[in-house]
Amino acid sequence: MVLQVTEDQTKAFEGQKPSTSGLRKAVKVFQQPGYTENFVQSILTALGPRLAGSTLAVGGDGRFFCTEAVDIIIKIAAGNGVAKLLVGQNGILSTPSASNVIRKYKLTGGILLTASHNPGGPDNDFGIKFNTSNGGPAPDAVTNEIYDLSRTITKYKIVKDLNCNISEIGLKKFQVDGKSFEVEVIDPVADYVTLMKEIFDFDSMKKLIKGDAKRPPFQVLINSMHGVTGPYAEEIFVKELGASQENMVKTNILPDFGGHHPDPNLTYAADLVESIAKGEYDIGAAFDGDGDRNMVLGKKAFFVTPSDSLAVLAANLDCIPYFKKRGVHGFARSMPTGAAVDRVAADKKKEIFETPTGWKYFGNLMDAGRISLCGEESFGTGSDHIREKDGIWAVLAWLSVVAHLGKSVESIVKEHWSKYGRNFFTRYDYENCDADQSNKMMIELENKVTAPGFAGQTFKSGSKTYTVQAADNFEYLDPIDGSVAKNQGIRIMFTDGSRLIFRLSGTGSSGATIRLYAESYESDKKVIENPASEMLQPIVQLALELSQLQKYTGRDKPTVIT
Repeated sequence: MVLQVTEDQTKAFEGQKPSTSGLRKAVKVFQQPGYTENFVQSILTALGPRLAGSTLAVGGDGRFFCTEAVDIIIKIAAGNGVAKLLVGQNGILSTPSASNVIRKYKLTGGILLTASHNPGGPDNDFGIKFNTSNGGPAPDAVTNEIYDLSRTITKYKIVKDLNCNISEIGLKKFQVDGKSFEVEVIDPVADYVTLMKEIFDFDSMKKLIKGDAKRPPFQVLINSMHGVTGPYAEEIFVKELGASQENMVKTNILPDFGGHHPDPNLTYAADLVESIAKGEYDIGAAFDGDGDRNMVLGKKAFFVTPSDSLAVLAANLDCIPYFKKRGVHGFARSMPTGAAVDRVAADKKKEIFETPTGWKYFGNLMDAGRISLCGEESFGTGSDHIREKDGIWAVLAWLSVVAHLGKSVESIVKEHWSKYGRNFFTRYDYENCDADQSNKMMIELENKVTAPGFAGQTFKSGSKTYTVQAADNFEYLDPIDGSVAKNQGIRIMFTDGSRLIFRLSGTGSSGATIRLYAESYESDKKVIENPASEMLQPIVQLALELSQLQKYTGRDKPTVIT
């Protein structure tokens, strides 16, 4: 069959503006005739001269509408002069794996199909994001161009009769208007496993899990939450490291994630917490829909906050062969993330960067060789091995530290607190709030905290007294390319190292999500092991009073506490 390019007339859709992690909307929005086609065409057009003859990676987290979207991308890529696509088998490719594929094969970029930790299914969410040639999320300049193109689009190029079987691994060749177009369906897991074996000492982790005469087997419980990490977890933890298959939970990928929210936190992964609490397992971990987020628990459900996880790994990177060979540069965290890693950086005399939320802000720092490790409080940790956060990598890093130190997860964290002090940290999420009222709250709060005289004020809450050191709406000047990101969240910083942060999240598909972050630093060894809820209660109460959050949202409690 002779395949031909056709140009279909279309109309622009409102609101195709990518957020920190691409375009996320309800599935029904993406299913509108022309909607997905428009956005994909806008991505390709934004490539400009790099489009002709380009090679792109395509894949996603297996959520509802993923295979249909892959088919649309193949047809439009063929119509736009793309030379080749590397597509994960059955449309599956975790976000960390996609970043690795782009980097390993030096691709032009990749189109990822995921709404990350958002729920899936016909009545829930879908998402598309573009990653550039460094393997990381497109920077603001690129996403802004994609958005501008989506607002003025009048037609898209497509090869309607091109049908490609993505269930069989192998190279598929087509002729489109007399030109070659190829689709290579790849094993979504193989390249990623190879990378992990280059980074970590698999033999030491395998010995840890197997145990010996001196130490019993180290029991690992992995919960993939019916997301994309299922096959990756089984290949790595079972086949490579020798963990029991019975200890792999929810590893079958489901388009609706089993009807649950694929977000690895104490609320949505409550079944993992319950299992670990029984004391039969030494470490537990859960991953989100696309595999870039992680939650780590020690024995009896000892919760490692993402902020503490980042700091502990930063303090122990010499346990991992990759860093022994390459050395350790600086560290970075997103602005809302607890400042525990800052103390490690100071101790080790490494640079520390505070960036806006969104992994794309770490990419420039990594590419410039300024950082080796970075993380976000939203359960994301990663290193410069790729340009995305990486859930499985984070758990392997923890296993490496445990194997090297010969101590439990809880002991490692508590010894870290003893040395550096503890940044007690929590996040309150108020989901699906009224957007107008949420925006009004943020405007009023910003006006209050940036008014003359706010800095220096003292507030009493419970048994604590807090003096404001500074307050602002966070603005970031990228030290590499000079770009500026404004209005990234309201910060209130206190003289004792405590902080309050307020942000409106841009990762949902409906309503508004207000995120309140509270952090209280303690160096007194008499209180660093106290319950976090107890230690944070005064500063959380102060946050609610300053923001008048209940008044604006009508909520007397958050949707999720982490």
